Amino acid sequence: MIDQFLLGLGVVLQPHILMYAFIGVFIGQLIGVLPGIGAITAISLLLPVTFYLDATTSMIMLAGIYYGSQYGGSIASILLNLPGTPSSVVTCLEGYPLSKSNRGGLALFVAALSSFAGGMVGVAILVLAAIPMTIIALRFGAPEYAMLVILGLLAASLIGTGSQIRSFAMVVLGIALGLVGADQTTGYYRFVAIPELADGISLVSLAMGLFGVSEIIRNAAVRSTPGRVMSIRMRDVIPTRAEARTLGLPILRGSSIGSFFGALPGTGAAIASFMAYAIEKRVSRTPEKFGTGHLPGLAGPESANNAAAQTGFIPTLTLGIPGDAVMALIIGALILNGIIPGPRLMVDQPELFWGVIASFFVGNIILLLINIPLIRLWVLLLRIPYQKLYPVIIVMICVGVYSHRTSVTDVVLTLAFGILGYVMKNYRFEPAPVLLGFVLGPLLEDNFRRAMLIYRGDFTVFVTRPISAILVTCSVVLVVFAIRSSIKARRKTARVLS
Repeated sequence: MIDQFLLGLGVVLQPHILMYAFIGVFIGQLIGVLPGIGAITAISLLLPVTFYLDATTSMIMLAGIYYGSQYGGSIASILLNLPGTPSSVVTCLEGYPLSKSNRGGLALFVAALSSFAGGMVGVAILVLAAIPMTIIALRFGAPEYAMLVILGLLAASLIGTGSQIRSFAMVVLGIALGLVGADQTTGYYRFVAIPELADGISLVSLAMGLFGVSEIIRNAAVRSTPGRVMSIRMRDVIPTRAEARTLGLPILRGSSIGSFFGALPGTGAAIASFMAYAIEKRVSRTPEKFGTGHLPGLAGPESANNAAAQTGFIPTLTLGIPGDAVMALIIGALILNGIIPGPRLMVDQPELFWGVIASFFVGNIILLLINIPLIRLWVLLLRIPYQKLYPVIIVMICVGVYSHRTSVTDVVLTLAFGILGYVMKNYRFEPAPVLLGFVLGPLLEDNFRRAMLIYRGDFTVFVTRPISAILVTCSVVLVVFAIRSSIKARRKTARVLS
């Protein structure tokens, strides 16, 4: 494996391929900063370019756009509370409070460093464990995916900084919103009030509305200051020794979680980042700091989504199974070049396979070198007067949302979700669990229905299959642990009051 990786490194370090790798990650970062655009739009627009490049070069460029957008998505999340990509939604929870407390530069540095570390761990796992992880992924059937989604939904109830009951209610709301549109199996329309909702609600509309537009409404309502004056000295960007010591374990845990979820078809970086945040909050000795600008809560999800972006290529290249829409485009680009992804790709096209993997290593280094010098420039965005910044942000949101599905209805829904998010925040309902419920709800329905059809309605299949039984046990332990923690907190409050 090491020899094959060195072969790939020799491919990607060729000057013309290195240039396209740089172009890919740079475009990906810029696309990630723009709210609502996303890697899928950029790859779709640049897909015709691959007709004029060889397969290895085009794949390296497209892959760079994908994981480069993971870096860029954190910038707008931290500075403006606008998730540039779905996987950077969790970054808003800790990154934006840091920005509001005049520590935006530190948040950007930690995000870049965590993303780099997560990407490197993902590359290492790709090199050393691509084949074993492929075998494990093949063992996941409908029951395992259903239980994995349930575990994720339960963990989502722990994401919010307030009441777990409120967070659970938000998860249920997200599931209900995810059911809008045509049923994937029967084609029956559900909750379709107008014909434009037949294709369902766009994730981009929901994320931009709940996080971006709602924050603009809040800021416009309470602020009249011309802009935020922030320090941009490099010594203020680098974390202190005490802060740096708190980042190692969250980055390691996040990278491990991201690597695992990235290798599972149909999951991806967004779910990995949510799970990493939930686990960090659960294992933390100071969970009350989450939501106020806690660095471990920023480092864990950032390392998770970049690790998942790397290992997401495992099922794509070795099985020909796309993990998400972006991976489906990557497969399309391969097929357009006359290459069929699958188990034989590693043998028949070693330069392409290992060249793409080695490009992750080189691309992450390029992104780190680009990001750190630009931190001071990104922070200067906050010096722009609010009354001038808001209209620009709204226009960017509308353009991004419209370009996703070329639908005016999506733009209207974004504004509606912005009002809903404003009301939710005023009544202390966290919007983040809504996003995870929205993403995982349809996945749960699809896999649960498939499991019931395959096993003829036998519910015991969830506890008789080994991997599924382990996930059921984890879910039960999580619920018991949450109930126990809640009882302890109530008793502690009662003692204080008495």
